[in-house]
Amino acid sequence: MAKTNPGRFFEDYRIGETISHAVPRTVSGGERALYHALYPARHALYSSDEFARDCGLDGAPIDDLAAFHLVFGKTVPDVSLNAVANLGYAEGRWLKPVYPGDTLRSTSQVIGLKQNSNGKSGVVWVRTKGMNQNDEVVLDYIRWVMVRKRDLDAPAPDTLIPELKPALEASDLVIPEGLDFGRYDFTLAGERHRWGDYAVGEKIDHVDGVTVEEAEHMMATRLWQNTAKVHFDATNRPDGKRLIYGGHVISMARTLSFNGLANAQMIVGLNAGAHANPCFSGDTIRAWSEVLDKAETSAPGVGAIRLRLVATKHGAAPFALKGEDGKYLPEVMLDLDYWALMPV
Repeated sequence: MAKTNPGRFFEDYRIGETISHAVPRTVSGGERALYHALYPARHALYSSDEFARDCGLDGAPIDDLAAFHLVFGKTVPDVSLNAVANLGYAEGRWLKPVYPGDTLRSTSQVIGLKQNSNGKSGVVWVRTKGMNQNDEVVLDYIRWVMVRKRDLDAPAPDTLIPELKPALEASDLVIPEGLDFGRYDFTLAGERHRWGDYAVGEKIDHVDGVTVEEAEHMMATRLWQNTAKVHFDATNRPDGKRLIYGGHVISMARTLSFNGLANAQMIVGLNAGAHANPCFSGDTIRAWSEVLDKAETSAPGVGAIRLRLVATKHGAAPFALKGEDGKYLPEVMLDLDYWALMPV
């Protein structure tokens, strides 16, 4: 019996099966420090215990995207080890903050399958849940990924494409228990712009850029225990390049959005996401945002804002997204639609 695990291929998945992923991970303050080293993250709620306590929380949680990377990384050996590309996200909800000392684990259920017309790969849809040591779900999201076939002659499964919400409603969002922006300190947060200052349809150029280095990308994938071959093994792609982990682009773009959206503190919903074009070492990431929607919440002083976050490269002009053919422009790497919480 072979002792090593080559990973799953497209024909290995079955609709309805639940996969329990190894290995549980206890979160420490090191995650926060390393996250802030990899990405110049400055959102105050995740940087200061005292700021977070003034906002009604027990202390500063681990950044929402760091929690996402941790949960996501657990799934890679079983879902996307043999992936061609991670394609998109939907119906993501952050249900509880993650604090140092919490232990996270992940499970995924296969909810969709579709073989590609070339017969060499197929798309797998999974719903992933991240749980803490108390079996409380802290994060729940759907993603779909293109996976290679091991045996090109293996019969195609029956096609099932799940029906996904185009976007979460504000009523779907879970506000962290105790969150209260009544004592929010805009000076310490770094910007004075509040929920009422943003208008639906407004676009914001975040101005700054960061050039991606090979070393930081490799550190990030190791930190999140993301073992996808396209990120580690340069022989896995015809061009001999290691693909930058899409989550690395998400976190970098979110960090760049601080300049203009410093008070969009907590991410609570992920409506949709597309990794439109690949990112490689040496690319310079820039970002812009568009306000898609706004909603009141029941929490004191807390408003919800729905944002489109776009990451680009090669000096692309801000606010350009798709060509006349409806396809993403080649300079667009990421198109992310999410809900965040902001002081009113």
